[in-house]
Amino acid sequence: MRLLALALAAAGFFEEIPPARSGILWKHTAGRSAARHLPESVGAGAALLDYDNDGWLDLYLVNSGATDFYQPERPLRNALYRNNGNGTFTDRTQQAGVAGGVYGMGVAAGDYDNDGDPDLLVTAHGPILLYRNNGDGTFTEVAAQAGVRIEGWTTSAVWFDYDADGWLDLFVCSFARYRPQDWNVCGKNADGIPFYCIPRRFEPTPSFLFRNNGDGSFAETGRGTAIGSTPGKALGVVTTDVNNDRRLDLFVSNDTVQNFLFVNREAAGKHRWEEIALPAEVAYSADGQARSGMGVDAADWDEDGREDLFVSNVDHEAFSLYRNFGAESYVDVAHEQGLAQATRLLSGWGLKFVDFNNDGTLDLVLANGHPDDMIERHKRNVLHREPLLLFETKDGRLRLAAEYRAMASRGLAAGDWNNDGRTDLLVVNNDEPPALLENRAAGGNWIGLKLQGVNCNRDAIGAVVSYSVNGVKRTRRLNAGGSYLSSHDLRLILGLGAAPAADWVEVRWPAPSNRVQRFAKVAAGRYYALREGEGVLQPRKSETAASLATR
Repeated sequence: MRLLALALAAAGFFEEIPPARSGILWKHTAGRSAARHLPESVGAGAALLDYDNDGWLDLYLVNSGATDFYQPERPLRNALYRNNGNGTFTDRTQQAGVAGGVYGMGVAAGDYDNDGDPDLLVTAHGPILLYRNNGDGTFTEVAAQAGVRIEGWTTSAVWFDYDADGWLDLFVCSFARYRPQDWNVCGKNADGIPFYCIPRRFEPTPSFLFRNNGDGSFAETGRGTAIGSTPGKALGVVTTDVNNDRRLDLFVSNDTVQNFLFVNREAAGKHRWEEIALPAEVAYSADGQARSGMGVDAADWDEDGREDLFVSNVDHEAFSLYRNFGAESYVDVAHEQGLAQATRLLSGWGLKFVDFNNDGTLDLVLANGHPDDMIERHKRNVLHREPLLLFETKDGRLRLAAEYRAMASRGLAAGDWNNDGRTDLLVVNNDEPPALLENRAAGGNWIGLKLQGVNCNRDAIGAVVSYSVNGVKRTRRLNAGGSYLSSHDLRLILGLGAAPAADWVEVRWPAPSNRVQRFAKVAAGRYYALREGEGVLQPRKSETAASLATR
């Protein structure tokens, strides 16, 4: 694998930007203790979002903090870095009022109040935080007032409009019960030192679903549904549409218990959730074993009009690529694709289907790292720091294209932070500084889209964008969530290969709008803004200036 890492540098797919160049000097602190508390090993995440609406993606990084098993010697804080538009970032955490202070896990960015500014939800071992964006560069913490001030151990979260009323609702993953009476030593290695527990011994807990009331408050609606009555150990979640009925469903990865696939049903105007992971064959491994599900994503990887699912697991369990065969059924094709073999000794967390070279086909990036920092002392051929892997789709197969340096990776957020039309990466490493990776792939032409809902939710989560290049049609859904503890750029980048323009681009807006708009001969090399119902693709000024300069 070291030889392949050298090949990556030669190929120039990604370049890590050093802190001295980017200005990102923050470091994650896990608060590792001799007691080996499990939450120390699983955080944390990040978000890529344009919090000040200047057309440049900013960064939000989640840190640990005070909790019942950890009191830091000095206050720790999350970090909000403003993008200066020149490849550097400036710390605006204190000015913005988003320092955190809880033992943070993940973050989900979304405009829940439809005012045009992205808000932030921070999950934690402890109380959740909800930062409402004030639109002036500052945020106000409103979790209690909004009715989402829950405690426990929450991980990933996703904003999505499950009831199609035009307001973003909220799903929050809940992990295992971890109270002082649950703490214990799980074992010791050959040196007599305790190691981190396998979560199997902790009790599962149900996740949370909140309906947006449209007035800044939420009502918990998961109780009494399949979501509230199905306890799990949820680490990852992504929206998808299992059966193409245009209602958003949820795929949830669980650690040491079965995964969940919550399908959004509707009857007589009422919504009902049905958990179908077992009959859909995404609950367990092929031999019927529960695995350590962590990172997830959903996309139509094989371009057959149905969204496929991916989930990463811990070492010796193999990762899964679930191909959607219709009729709400899937088949795991990770072995035939070579993914299971390539990841057999790895533990996967953040991940994303992304067209890194803009050739129009979706590739896959995986961030890895074993949760136990002492794993090498008691397990052969398994490392604590593991390489980030990049798989490229060629001729219908995912092939290992490159690997990056070994890291103790957890969250991964994908987005074009330098506005050159290529998707970059932000990786959060446990108890280490993050990695900011700039995409340097010699790729094809591209079109960028920033969608703004009017009758549907402002972020247009659930929108389906189709486009044609030289008569070949491709489709992308604007899903929410995915990866692990992290939140991606909401702009869509459409890869065109060598074509100078798309034959056409079509946007199908989510309910309650369901409007369809089509635009012919859309030129490559720029970002466009589209407001629901308006008949013009408007070039976005800041992104256009940057992208045209790099063509």
